[in-house]
Formats: sequence, C-alpha cells, structure tokens
Amino acid sequence: MICNRIFRRWVASHCFLISISKDNKFKTGWRVKHYFAIHIHKKDQALLEKINNFFNVGKIYVNKDDFIQYLVFSVKKLQVIRKHFEDYPLHTRKRADFELWIKAFELIQNKEHLTAPGIQKIVAIKASLNLGIPDELKAAFPTIVPVERPNVENIINPDPHWLAGFTSAEGSFFIHIYKANTKLGVAVKLIFKLDQHVRDEQLFKDLVKYLGCGKIYFDREVVVYWVTKYSDILEKIIPFFKKYPIIGVKALDFNDFSQVAELMKDNKHLTQQGLDQIRKIKTSMNQGRKSFDLQASH
Repeated sequence: MICNRIFRRWVASHCFLISISKDNKFKTGWRVKHYFAIHIHKKDQALLEKINNFFNVGKIYVNKDDFIQYLVFSVKKLQVIRKHFEDYPLHTRKRADFELWIKAFELIQNKEHLTAPGIQKIVAIKASLNLGIPDELKAAFPTIVPVERPNVENIINPDPHWLAGFTSAEGSFFIHIYKANTKLGVAVKLIFKLDQHVRDEQLFKDLVKYLGCGKIYFDREVVVYWVTKYSDILEKIIPFFKKYPIIGVKALDFNDFSQVAELMKDNKHLTQQGLDQIRKIKTSMNQGRKSFDLQASH
C-alpha cells in the first residue's frame, strides 16, 4: 500500500510544526498555531494529491516557486494525522519531534494555549522541536528552559516498506561521470545516497547492517549513508527497490539508475556509444527531470 511506504516517512519534507506569533486579539498577547505540513517539489503534485485523498483532511497550496504544500490545521483534522503516526511509528529524529508535537497538541486541546502558563509550556516544547525557537521568542521568553527531547532508539525496523518510503523521501540516485585514465578518458560510477541529521547516526549504522553494504560519513551536522561499489548496487540495492518499489518522482530516477547499471553490466560504458547513452540518461535525472508521470512510478 502506498500509505505504508510513503506516509510513514516522507523527508525531509514533512514537518510537525508549532507557530507562536504576537497577536493582541488574545489575552496572552500570543497566537498559537499547531499544524502538519508536507513541502515538496511541484513535480510530485500528483503524489501529494494521493496523500491528501488518503488522509481526507487538509488542503494543498501552490507556492509561487517550484514547491507545493499540503497543510492540516484544525484540532479535529490533526487527530487523523496523529492517529496515523501512532499506528505507523516514525523511526528517525522525526519521531522525537512527533512526540513533542503531541505534547503541545494536548495542551491546545485542553485550551491551555489561551493562558500565560500554557504559552510558557508550549514555548518550552517548541524550543526542542525541529530547529528550535526564533530570536523573537528567545527575547520574549528569556527564562524558558527547553523540554528534554524524547530519547528515540533509531534502530531500523526490518520493514522493507518503511525503507522504500524513507528512500522515496530522502534517497538520491546519481550517475557520476569523471575524468579517469581509461580509453575514453572518463569513468562512470553509480551512487546511492541517503542523508539525515547527525542525531540519526545509529540509524545509518543499522542500515549498513540491514542492507549488507555501504558506508557512512559526516558532513558537518549531516550523516550520510552511501553505496558506490558497483556489485553492491547491482546485487543488493537495485533488487531491493525492485521488490519494494519507490513511489513518486524518485521512482523515475531509480528506473534510469537501473538502466545505466544494466548498460555497465554489459560493459557499454566502455564504448563511446554507450557512454553517450549514459550521458543522455544522466541529463534527464534528478533536477534535470522536467515532468513526472505518476503512473510511470507504479
């Protein structure tokens, strides 16, 4: 089912959010908004519409840039979102964000956000949620102590559908063509990559064991899992995602990635004709992809 593969983990694109802004219409002087958002590229609009239809709450908003948003606001409608992620738990640091978000949600349900003590509690929760609180709130609530983030054990669940959904949101499939001492003067490398905040280091260590391949490295506050060994990609990564399909625009990138892997298997990348074909495929992948047919990803 699409819901179990995608909704359990959409990436870096879905967020559990709390907005706190000045508003003199409220006795506390502050207005609190509690909502759920998915922010993705417009190429995946058809998929976002499927998500909207699945939850049957919220709306899709088209931005002026190349992105679209799915937003859910009201307490009643957010109950649908809450139930889903309680039934299908998250695994990365987003699970801690979700648990904090629920704490604020329950305060709002009890109308505590309309009181000064309640605002204090919500600010303390927001301070530990996502990227924390902006400077305006820090200045307005200088004595606030952020609540402790839940200790989430990021041990990967051996659920292949979860990993397919995780990759649909966070994964990247690259074709790297670089200068090399070969007959054609270049070589071709396939790269499969996932990245997360460093707080998810253990998750990626477990992923290396789970897939039986790949390595992790760090780039400032980001931990990266990647696979570059051709035999691992051909024998482990590609068969896994063919058995447990990726959904969305990433599925098209995966199809192109797999096509290049087959060309390399036949040593076509060592010929000028094959290299030209690979270059053409590479050009239309990732940011070079101009359109998206949802049916092609099924």
